Amino acid sequence: MPPRTTDSTPERRDDDRAPSTEPEPETAGGLEDGTGSDSAVEPGVDRRVAALRRAADGGRRWRALHLAGCAVLLAVAVTGGAVAVGGGQDSGTGVGAVSAAGALSPGDLARGDLTAGIASLQKHLRAQPRDFGGWSTLGVAYVEQARTNGDPSRYPQAERALRRSLDLEPGNDQALAGQAALAAARHDFPGALNHADRALKQNPYNERALCTRIDALVELGRYDDAAKAARTADDRRPGVPVFTRYAYVHELRGDVRTARSVLERALGSASAPADVAYVATALGQLAWNQGEYKTALGHYARALAADDAYLPALEGRARAQAASGDRAAAVTGLEQVVARFPLPGPLVALGELYEDRGADGDRAKAGDQYALVDAWTALARAGGANTDLETALAAADHGDKKEALRSARAEWDRRHSVHTADALAWALHVNGRDEEALPYARRATATGYRNAVFLYHRGVIERAAGDEREARKHLKAALDLNPGFSPLGAREARTALKDLEGNR
Repeated sequence: MPPRTTDSTPERRDDDRAPSTEPEPETAGGLEDGTGSDSAVEPGVDRRVAALRRAADGGRRWRALHLAGCAVLLAVAVTGGAVAVGGGQDSGTGVGAVSAAGALSPGDLARGDLTAGIASLQKHLRAQPRDFGGWSTLGVAYVEQARTNGDPSRYPQAERALRRSLDLEPGNDQALAGQAALAAARHDFPGALNHADRALKQNPYNERALCTRIDALVELGRYDDAAKAARTADDRRPGVPVFTRYAYVHELRGDVRTARSVLERALGSASAPADVAYVATALGQLAWNQGEYKTALGHYARALAADDAYLPALEGRARAQAASGDRAAAVTGLEQVVARFPLPGPLVALGELYEDRGADGDRAKAGDQYALVDAWTALARAGGANTDLETALAAADHGDKKEALRSARAEWDRRHSVHTADALAWALHVNGRDEEALPYARRATATGYRNAVFLYHRGVIERAAGDEREARKHLKAALDLNPGFSPLGAREARTALKDLEGNR
C-alpha cells in the first residue's frame, strides 16, 4: 500500500562526491553518521527527539522562525553535521502506506533486528569493501531505517552506499532497485519509476523494483498503470510485499472487499514477525477507514503481539481507541509514539486530541505538537526529501495557510494522485477560494476510494460554494463511513450537517 520542489535538493558537499573504490575508516560511503558509528541507533533516536523538542520549544515562537535557518540547526543538532543541508507522504497516511518489511532482503536483515543487521553489514564492509551486494543492501537498510525511525538523515547515507555499489558493479539491479526505493522515500516518484524500470531491465524478477514501481505509479495517480504493474508483480514474485500493494490498488478504487481478502491471504502466508506486524497493521488501517474500530483494534493487537514496538500499529491503535471513545488511552499511546518518533501524522493526531480535550494547558500542548511538525519537515528537507504534501496537510489546519497553498500547488504540479487533489482542494478552501477548490475535491473522490477525510473536505467546500444538497450528502457520507475520522474534523462535520439540516 501506501512521501518534491527545487528547495528540497540538498546542497552538494565534498563528502557527496562519488566515493573512491576503497572506504576510509569509519567514514566510507554510507558508514558514517557523524559520530563514527551507527551501532547505537536507539541513543541516536533519543538525541534526535531531544533536538527536535528543543528546536520546537515554545510552539508558536518556533513557527515564526525562518524555516531554512532552522533546517541547518536541526541537521547539525540531530546528525552532528553529517547531513548536507539545503533548501517541504498517505499514510498522507498511505508510500505512506508502505514499504514491506519483507522486501528488505536478503535474509535476516529483512526480518530480524534492523539495527543489528546494519551494524553487522558495516563490519562486513570494512573487511570486504568491494562487496557491491553488501553496499546495496546497506543502502536499502538505511532507507528502511529512515522510514521506521522517522530519521531522514539516513537518506544521504543510503545514497552514498548505493552509489558505492554501482561504482563497484555498474548497472547491478540490487543497487538500482535501492535507488528506486530511496527516491520513493524522498517522494521523487518520477525518479523512483525510472530507477525501478532500469532495475527491471536487468532483472525482471527483482521484488523491490517491482514493488517500488507499483508505489511510484500509485503516488503519481496513474492507477490503471499501477493495477497492471501489481498484476505483473503478482505473476513474477507473489508474496507479502506484492500482496499488500495489490490490495492497496484495489482499495484506492473502492474495492474494499478484494483488498481485505488479499490482505487476509497475505496474513495467512506470513510467518516472520515483521511480516505479520506489517500485514496485520494494513488490515487494521483498512478496517479503520471503514469505521470498523473493534475489528481494527483486533488487527493492531495481532500486529503488536508480533512486534510490540511497531510504530504504525501503535499509532493505528491509538487512533482507533480515540474513535472508540477511549481518549485517555489514545493520548497516552500517541504520547509514547511521538516521544520516540516525532512524525507528522501522530504529531497532528496528538495535537488534535489535546485541542478536543480542552483541559488547562492543552492548547499550548497542541501548539507544541504542530511546531514539531515544522521541525520534522525541516530535517526531512535537509535529508533531501520533498515534504510539500505533509506541509500542505498540516499547515492548512494548523499553520500558515498561504504556505499550505504554495506547497499543495507545488505537489500537484508534480503528481495528480487523489491525495494531492484533496490537499490542494483543502488548501484552496482555507484560503477562501472554494469555487476553484471544488473540481479538485471532486477529483479526490472520483476513484471510489472510501476516505472520510476526503468526503468531509468535499462537503465543507460544497457548502461554502453554495451547494447545500451535495454538502449534506458528502458530510453524511463521511460520518456514516468513519464517524471518528478526526477528533476536530468529525466534530466540525457534525456541526455543519446539523446546520444544513436545520436550513432545509
